Amino acid sequence: MNQEITDFIEALKEPWQGELSTNLRQIVHQAIPEVQERMQYKKPHFLKNGKYAAVISTSKDAVSFTIFHATDLELPEGMFDGPPERKTLKLRKGDTVDSGQLVSWVSQASSAL
Repeated sequence: MNQEITDFIEALKEPWQGELSTNLRQIVHQAIPEVQERMQYKKPHFLKNGKYAAVISTSKDAVSFTIFHATDLELPEGMFDGPPERKTLKLRKGDTVDSGQLVSWVSQASSAL
């Protein structure tokens, strides 16, 4: 675990964003046990074998979670935005995520890295 990412999450002003970001970080670690973390462009990035696997970004009213290499994933219609190779899930206060399903998608997407 990268201390810069821990600091980033702890510094989030909205407690729900910190909680959600912590959960998303744990999901990535479940999906990719050998994941490497680094802060880049002021956002937590998660890499496997030096290649982007996922990123967490925050805005005033949302937490976005992007899965890279998502072209072959079968995702529910309307749940994710973005081009086929990079899908973003935008979560707002009160939204819940199916952790098991996200672990599966991140694991699948990163399997070829």
